[in-house]
Amino acid sequence: MSLKPLKKSDLGKDWLTKRRDSKKSIYPEYHLIVTEGIKTEQNYFNAMKEIINQNYKDRIQIKVSGEGDNTVNLFEIAKNYAEKDPNGYKHIWVVYDTDDFPKENIDEVLRLCNKNSNSNRQYHAIWSNQCVELWYLLHFSFMQSDLHRREYFPKLDDCLQKIGAGKYEKNRKDMYDVLKPYMDDAIRNAKALKKLNKNKLPSESSPGTMIFELVEKIKPYL
Repeated sequence: MSLKPLKKSDLGKDWLTKRRDSKKSIYPEYHLIVTEGIKTEQNYFNAMKEIINQNYKDRIQIKVSGEGDNTVNLFEIAKNYAEKDPNGYKHIWVVYDTDDFPKENIDEVLRLCNKNSNSNRQYHAIWSNQCVELWYLLHFSFMQSDLHRREYFPKLDDCLQKIGAGKYEKNRKDMYDVLKPYMDDAIRNAKALKKLNKNKLPSESSPGTMIFELVEKIKPYL
């Protein structure tokens, strides 16, 4: 583009005014987070949503929905929301625990997410094997022992009490605020587990969690 000054004869011409005044409309990127839990996961991601939607509503918008359903059913609920909502969600995050659900159902969510993703809409299988509390524990230390989820809770109690944050309760509303200072540690530890679980299906990846992918995506806005 020429940097020469405009000719006097061109000043005020319509074509120049339109070119200078035209602005490209930029729409926010819409994210839908659908969680298996109706309180634990929902409380955690709602805290992020409130921060982001309040401060960056013109750039990114997040909706969180706790459904109380699991694996394949949860994916179908998320897909139904995405297809009917006029916002046009760019990213749909299906957040679920493996718990003791059938292996084929746990892994099917990942297959369905991959199958239904395209350049306009991306589905993400955000599983935790065995449960979301693993993600919480990774804020404090790396752990790769294949423990039953019942054993996560006393460990979380110890970690939280050491930082003066009381005991862990499943439906605590302040977990995001409590864990935020250790978020980078959790992301790093979860990535290390992903590396150890390379080429394994979600049902085989114990312990493991993909929550870091969702958190890392929206972290720049927190």
